[in-house]
Amino acid sequence: MWGLLVLIGAASVSAHLQDLAFDGQKVFRVIPQNDEQVELINFLASNMQVDFWQPDSAMLVRPKMEVDFRVEAGKSFEVEDLLKESGVEYRVLIDNLQAALDAQFDSKTRTTKHSYDKYNNWETIAAWTADIAAQNPDLVSRSVIGKTYEGRSIYLLKLGKSGPNKKAIFLDCGFHAREWISPAFCQWFVKEAVESYGKDTATTKLLNRLDFYVLPVVNIDGYVYTWTNDRMWRKTRSKNAESHCIGTDPNRNLNAGWCSTGASKNPCDPTYCGPAPESEKEIKALTDFIRKNLSTIKAYLTIHSYSQLLLFPYSYTYKLPADYDELNSIAGAASKEVASLYKTKYKYGPGAKTIYPAAGGSDDWAYDQGIKYSFTFELRDTGRYGFLLPESQIKPTCEETLLAVKYIANYVLEHLY
Repeated sequence: MWGLLVLIGAASVSAHLQDLAFDGQKVFRVIPQNDEQVELINFLASNMQVDFWQPDSAMLVRPKMEVDFRVEAGKSFEVEDLLKESGVEYRVLIDNLQAALDAQFDSKTRTTKHSYDKYNNWETIAAWTADIAAQNPDLVSRSVIGKTYEGRSIYLLKLGKSGPNKKAIFLDCGFHAREWISPAFCQWFVKEAVESYGKDTATTKLLNRLDFYVLPVVNIDGYVYTWTNDRMWRKTRSKNAESHCIGTDPNRNLNAGWCSTGASKNPCDPTYCGPAPESEKEIKALTDFIRKNLSTIKAYLTIHSYSQLLLFPYSYTYKLPADYDELNSIAGAASKEVASLYKTKYKYGPGAKTIYPAAGGSDDWAYDQGIKYSFTFELRDTGRYGFLLPESQIKPTCEETLLAVKYIANYVLEHLY
């Protein structure tokens, strides 16, 4: 019976992957040395249906920058020939995307049950949010803060011992649908809080004195779509007026320099900012909740992948935030915490200067609302697997990230009053 369950689980997980034509697709890393080579990348973007992994779009590419992009199987040899002819420095990060997709599920056993060191689909995560709250009523409660475009409930977990005048930290995961390691971290964070309370002094103190709002998946419709239709999907699933292209980039949809830089007005682009700020139901639910609770929320942490970065405002401008020195110091110390466990190196700094300018992001918006301690994590790795981090890396990734999150939480607690 057990063996049958494992087989059924494995079949359901990989069914859609086998259906999709990722076979023969390649992921290239290119480092353009000058404007002419940047132009070549823009040419590829316009003519070869290139999917940018890092940075998010061709318009963000600059000389000397590492650029990762995915190419359809039928175009990969043509792209490689063009790169060779132009003398652009490049290497193939992933030779066959389908093989990398299949290798994600590298655990020895699969079940249909929820697991903290496996990737869980949305139905499993939704059921888990109910279970974890039911099993830990003194520590966890679940609420619905809105509905997605496709009508799914957006679940928010609140962690902490009830007490008077408590301040809170808001943590969200799963803004971009294909960044699967992100929701895995939010689930891990809740598990660690629940299992450590009453046993670990530091965790107990944090939960006694702070509340944690955890939004396990922001872009639920997009996440579902990555399991059923297209593993590489990034945006929401909303329909766009006067365009056949679906979805908005949720992390370009907030009112923080909205659509001014590093975001696109074209609905077909991966960084489409949407028709207006907060046009996406998922983003409206998130921002409405934070606005309602601004007096208590003292830190905002949003989890993305990949690149191994710890960023803080601003991304929509090169201007440094008023609290630059303090935020930079916290990010540096938190990055050291990450490295202390498995020697994983993080870069840190303000978004625009550390990677590239990007308007409409949630950390900038939260900071501009008055939430000083506002950070974006870009989890493992630096490109070998990209968005397809194997399940065997979930545990170490979450363990090291948790150290940084706890460091920030402790810092916030110490500097509240």
